[in-house]
Amino acid sequence: MRSVRSIGPRTQICAVIGNPVAHSLSPTIHNAAFEERDLDFVYVAHRVDDLKNALAGMRALENFRGMSITIPHKIEAMKYVDEVVEVDRHIGSINTVINEQGRLIGLGTDGPGAVKAMVTAGVDVNDKQLLILGAGGAARAISFTVIGQAKLEKLTILDIDVMLLQQLTADLKAATDAIVTSEVLTDNSLGVAMKHADVIIHCTPVGMHPKQDVSLIPVDFYRSGQVIFDIVYTPLETKLLAEAKSSGLKVISGVDMFINQAALQFEQFTGTDAPVEIMRKVVMEQLAL
Repeated sequence: MRSVRSIGPRTQICAVIGNPVAHSLSPTIHNAAFEERDLDFVYVAHRVDDLKNALAGMRALENFRGMSITIPHKIEAMKYVDEVVEVDRHIGSINTVINEQGRLIGLGTDGPGAVKAMVTAGVDVNDKQLLILGAGGAARAISFTVIGQAKLEKLTILDIDVMLLQQLTADLKAATDAIVTSEVLTDNSLGVAMKHADVIIHCTPVGMHPKQDVSLIPVDFYRSGQVIFDIVYTPLETKLLAEAKSSGLKVISGVDMFINQAALQFEQFTGTDAPVEIMRKVVMEQLAL
C-alpha cells in the first residue's frame, strides 16, 4: 500500500461519505486498485452528517477528485451537485460525485453494475420477462438502467410497501413505453409472477443478517431455465442463491454487482480501466474475515 510519505500536493483524493461508514470496504478496494495501476490517488472514508458543506468543501479543493455517496445521502446529494446524468435524475438518487474543476457531476453506478453482472454471466434480458422483488433504491436504479438498455417483454415489480411500489411504477411508466406491472408482494402474487418470470432480481434485505436463514422465494415456485440474481452479498451465498443453485437454476451473486459498481466508480475517478480481478480479490478476502 502507498506510504504516507508518497502522498503529496498532487495526490488526487477520493472518499466515501455517509453515516455510518466504519464498515465500508471501499477504501481497501479502491486503494488496492490505485496501487495496482500506480496512480497518485488515495481513498479515505468520512462519516458525514452535514452533506451540503461536505460537497461545498469538495468543490473548493482542487485535488478532491471523487466521492462515493452512501446511506443516508444518496437522494439529498442531488441537490448540491451541478449536473446529474439523465437516467439518475429519473432514478432519484446518486452514489458517485466527480469534481470536474469545481463543477460537481452526479451519477449512479449501482444500476450499471447490476447490468454488467448479468452481461458477464451471459444473461440476456432482451425479450424476457423480468421480475424485481423490492421497490427501494436499488430496485429503482436497476429497473431504470435495465429498461434504458434492453427491450424487455415485461417488467413486474413486487413489494410490501405500497407507496414505494406505486411511485416506482408511475415513474417507470412516465419515463418509458416498456410494459410495467406491479402488485403488493404476497405468497399468491409471487407465485403467479414466478410462473412467467425468466429473470428474477432480488432487491430486498431478506437474506442479510439477521435474516440470513430466510429465502423470499419458496423452492416449489422455481421452474427450469430461470435466472436468480440476489443483490445481497453478505453472506456471499444467501439461502436464496443456495436453493436456486440446488434447483439447477443459473444464479448471480450480489458480490458481482458490488465489485462492478466499484470498478465503474474507479473508472470515473481515474479515467483508467479498473483492475477488476484485484478488486475482486480484495473484496473476497475482506468478506472472508
